[in-house]
Amino acid sequence: MTDDTADVPDGRHTAVVDRFEGDLAVLEVTTPDGLREFVVDEQELPEDGRHQDAVLEVTVKSQELVDAIYNERETESRAGSAQDRFDQLSNRLGSERSDDHS
Repeated sequence: MTDDTADVPDGRHTAVVDRFEGDLAVLEVTTPDGLREFVVDEQELPEDGRHQDAVLEVTVKSQELVDAIYNERETESRAGSAQDRFDQLSNRLGSERSDDHS
């Protein structure tokens, strides 16, 4: 659950690009107290990290984005994990449907 009313504390955090709203990027930032929503100008993100589900290492100070580094390896890892979960669910649903027709 995201608490979009709480501030993102100063420091370095892992963030995921959740969505874009016009020229703004909405990030889901992992903090010690849980997920926080953090909105920044899309142009503040590294060019290779300007896509949905991109994983970034961000530095925040006084509710301002100080630095953002795209983590390609983690982005690919999470995408692969999500695809694996989807495939497992698809296989499970397919086998349940086969069982229904037996």
